[in-house]
Amino acid sequence: RSSAKLVAPLGCLVSRQKHTLPDLPYDYAALEPHINAEIMQLHHSKHHATYVNNLNVAEEKYKEALAKGDVTTQVSLQPALKFNGGGHINHTIFWTNLSPNGGGEPKGELMEAIKRDFGSFANFKEKLTAVSVGVQGSGWGWLGYNKEQGRLQIAACANQDPLQGTTGLIPLLGIDVWEHAYYLQYKNVRPDYLKAIWNVINWENVSSRYATCKK
Repeated sequence: RSSAKLVAPLGCLVSRQKHTLPDLPYDYAALEPHINAEIMQLHHSKHHATYVNNLNVAEEKYKEALAKGDVTTQVSLQPALKFNGGGHINHTIFWTNLSPNGGGEPKGELMEAIKRDFGSFANFKEKLTAVSVGVQGSGWGWLGYNKEQGRLQIAACANQDPLQGTTGLIPLLGIDVWEHAYYLQYKNVRPDYLKAIWNVINWENVSSRYATCKK
């Protein structure tokens, strides 16, 4: 299903299917009281849907420019492709990173890697929280895998910049700190949202992503 995949290379646009909004693996109210149903519904059905729609429009325009050999238009479309493509990639990961049965701590290889690279789970949690709280304006806090160095790494990305496309790190866990992800419930107190979201982190999903990217 195209929604679960990264944006197709631009050279493949001619034959691709349109991107679609992925279904959530749980109900909008499933993450309460940590993230309320109103936020989840707006975030998924309005915000993510807008990224998907605008990405399809931008890719259609790019395909036309490609066919015409119009390099100027191809270049001018890059910001829209990056923003909306990133928004689609990021949110598709984000929904699976959350679960009503989440929280606690990871197990197995992921936990061992966290201890190796951050000293302890508590240190890791503190660092990712601090990086996410510290994002200026809108953006994301990430736990990624540095394949070249074979280690976990924390990073922040502005706006909807996709982690792998802008840093090379493979995304394992993303925390959305755009205000639309929390404002209706936590107002402008981002640290309270960050404290709550750890209760719904889907460590099985994060661990699965870690195992896959190590292959």
